[in-house]
Amino acid sequence: MEHPYGYIKDGKVYLKGFLGHADRVIGEVKEDEASTISYFEARFEQLKEKVEKLKTDIQENQNKGSFLMKLIHLRDSLYQSDALGDFVPLIEELNQQETFLNEIIQVNRTKNLEVKKDLIQEAEAMKDNTDWKEGTEAFKDLKMRWIKTGPVEKEFQDQMETQFNDAVQHFFENRRHFFEGMALQAEENIKVYEALVEQAREAHDLPDAKMAFEISKKIQKEWKAAGKVPAEKRQPLWDEFSKLNNRIFSRYKRTLNPGPQMHPREVMKKVETLTDEIKKLAGKPTTFDLINRAKEIQQEWRKLPPRKPKDANLLARSFQFFSDIVFEKAFLEKLVHGKYPDFDQKSQEEQSQIKIALLKDLLHRDQTEYDTAQSNSDNFRVQTGDFEIMMKKKLSGLKRKVDVKNYILKQLSFK
Repeated sequence: MEHPYGYIKDGKVYLKGFLGHADRVIGEVKEDEASTISYFEARFEQLKEKVEKLKTDIQENQNKGSFLMKLIHLRDSLYQSDALGDFVPLIEELNQQETFLNEIIQVNRTKNLEVKKDLIQEAEAMKDNTDWKEGTEAFKDLKMRWIKTGPVEKEFQDQMETQFNDAVQHFFENRRHFFEGMALQAEENIKVYEALVEQAREAHDLPDAKMAFEISKKIQKEWKAAGKVPAEKRQPLWDEFSKLNNRIFSRYKRTLNPGPQMHPREVMKKVETLTDEIKKLAGKPTTFDLINRAKEIQQEWRKLPPRKPKDANLLARSFQFFSDIVFEKAFLEKLVHGKYPDFDQKSQEEQSQIKIALLKDLLHRDQTEYDTAQSNSDNFRVQTGDFEIMMKKKLSGLKRKVDVKNYILKQLSFK
């Protein structure tokens, strides 16, 4: 049986060769030849719809360059598709779209080149600054803007990265030599690690997963390049730093593969269920099984879509608050048993008094940290949009730590 773009021979369906490709088998006759041909024609129509949808997506989206790889993969797949139809116009259409996208990418890279040239000039102008605090903050802002700027042509990329990094490195080398001269390098290195952990916290709280991922990659390189410090001081910082970066990577990976979509009603129902369960756990005594269940609940929460209905905002804050209570109580249990090996043999009243005393000390520390951060935020001169978001997240987190400990204190007081 013949077809304009294929034929049936010996019970097998063939697609006629096109654009230099030979005839090839795409299937076999199942019931009868007519229905088989219809089946493969329908598959071709699906491919046409894919090409049209991609073309529409390119037209309607602002970030058109992001569709280039998808276009290339779709075009390559057409040569191997098991369908009957005229593939040549589809491939030609994709070729035209590729040319269009390459032109846009070229324009964007030209703009990025100019932006990065300006950033390099800024870095060169600041690299000999000896106001270490002011210079460090200025370079942090400069590096953030560099990361947010898109790529340039490959022929310029290495040169520009080298120029920018040399200027940045020049400043930080001068700063390092200064502190070495004052015999404070070991303590300064601790501050570098602490600053990187703080940057990891700020990146972790950024709403933009891709930006957070780019910052994470950058600060991990800086971590490797930081100076030596005693292992007992470095390890706790590394534990937190690596945990934050792992979470950043996991969130970024989820944005690349978001998984099945959930209806907003399903999301709300799940949010309500998980929040109610974690709240109940927060009111119970700490046990091994309770902590394991709390961790399972958190894993279920992380599987929910990143963007939730507006009605879920209050519940999300409540979920975070009571989750913190569960794990803060677990930490308190670990702390009291570490300080008092005979804790379980003490009376209920003594146990409560010990917990209250330790919790008040922890609360005082958190309250002081919150007040200091609040004061620094009010006095800070650089008020970029990203900075404001980071500071709000940081202050919110510190305030929640204070509120959590006050809540647990009330629980203990009523026992």
